[in-house]
Amino acid sequence: MEQIFHNFIELLKYDPKAPLLFNSGFFLFFYLFVIVFAYFFINFKRAKIIFLTVSSLFFYYKSSGIYFLLIILSSLIDYIAGMQIYKTESKAKRKLFLIISIAMNLGILGYFKYTNFLLDTLNSLKLGHFDLLDIFLPVGVSFFTFQSMSYTIDIYRRQLEPERNFLDFLFFVSFFPQLVAGPIVRASHFLKQIHEYPVINKKEIGYALFLIMAGLLKKAVIADFISINFIDRVFEWPTRFTGVENLMAIYGYVLQIYCDFSGYSDMAIGLALLMGFRLPVNFNAPYKAKTVTEFWRRWHISLSSWLRDYLYIPLGGNRKGKVRTYYNLMMTMLLGGLWHGASWRFVFWGAIHGTALAIERLLNYPKWLKERGTLLKILGVIITFHVWAFSMIFFRAQSYKIAFDMIHQITHYFHAEVFPQFVSAYPVVVALFVIGMLTHFLPEKWEEWMKVTIGKSPLALQALYLVVIIWIVVQFKSSDIQPFIYFQF
Repeated sequence: MEQIFHNFIELLKYDPKAPLLFNSGFFLFFYLFVIVFAYFFINFKRAKIIFLTVSSLFFYYKSSGIYFLLIILSSLIDYIAGMQIYKTESKAKRKLFLIISIAMNLGILGYFKYTNFLLDTLNSLKLGHFDLLDIFLPVGVSFFTFQSMSYTIDIYRRQLEPERNFLDFLFFVSFFPQLVAGPIVRASHFLKQIHEYPVINKKEIGYALFLIMAGLLKKAVIADFISINFIDRVFEWPTRFTGVENLMAIYGYVLQIYCDFSGYSDMAIGLALLMGFRLPVNFNAPYKAKTVTEFWRRWHISLSSWLRDYLYIPLGGNRKGKVRTYYNLMMTMLLGGLWHGASWRFVFWGAIHGTALAIERLLNYPKWLKERGTLLKILGVIITFHVWAFSMIFFRAQSYKIAFDMIHQITHYFHAEVFPQFVSAYPVVVALFVIGMLTHFLPEKWEEWMKVTIGKSPLALQALYLVVIIWIVVQFKSSDIQPFIYFQF
């Protein structure tokens, strides 16, 4: 008995080598425990919020250790700042509290994410010789700081009243399904749900299960398998592979990052919905986009809308002339790239998209394309897909050298006759790639049909669906659980 108790205590401790992930076995037990006990408190809202907040903080502790205190600190700063901004009539004081809130949030984000990037840049420019610091990057710090920061900005704009109860605000910031990789939820969308009686009908249960199952298949089957068995090998040493293999690795990564990130978002939305909370959609078939402009309305919607509302529009948007519009687009995407990672490669990635958006605006391309035929729209989809694929070389590669090695292999050693050999060498990878892309381009009504079918199914059949999905995931499971790509952001 003593040994069992000891093992249980060890299981509750943070293990840096095995952080808590959605696709881990422990998470299944954790979530079942949370959802069962949450319903025990269904008639005691305050007790339920306390329980869910503690559970969320525990989840983050299991993901990032002692840094769960960072969420409490960030929440406390913005809770106090929000109250002061709201009750202060002086415009100068309101702006002061907003600046304090933004400075503290960006300070937290900057220290953990960009300190070594700054030191390394100074070293590269021969402006000093600084030793890089051993700084742990808390999981999802970019997400919860942006989420918390938007709260005080909305109060400053008089678009939102502050939350009176700190515990409710802490719950909003720390809610575990979307805590570490989004969606980035607005306070105006979530806080009101805390005060309502959460009701979920049978149709929504089916929708939630569909999202969880789809997310598991995307992440644990497609994304992880093609990554471990092909993509990672090519990106590690591209000169060992032919131009065909390098090109297919880029296409594969485009599919991998979509399945990985949208898979997380699907699971987050589904898990939250089963608990009675509705999160915003974060992906809408982005590879169907006919322009880069449309792409950013379909990809990581919560971030792109955040950048639009809190960066692009405050910079002036398209209200200050064409030149200023192009500048604002470029600055938004450069900072969006930097948000993704502390490296000049991500800034370059942002510059590619900023340039594409500016060119489209210059040519009035989105409006022009709407007026053309189907063939040109298909061409638009192909062009947009390849702009994204080209940019992802620099997003995924660990250095510029690797990125340019891949481009060199494709432009100098591409031989189409190698493709049949590639297919025979990686049959499962190719099959999963085809399945992933075909399902992505399925008509929306097919997806809706699957949601409705699962929703109408008896509970026993829904459970069977989930068991089958878990069995499939186990068959494809690698020896180590693969973290989600966006955990590093």
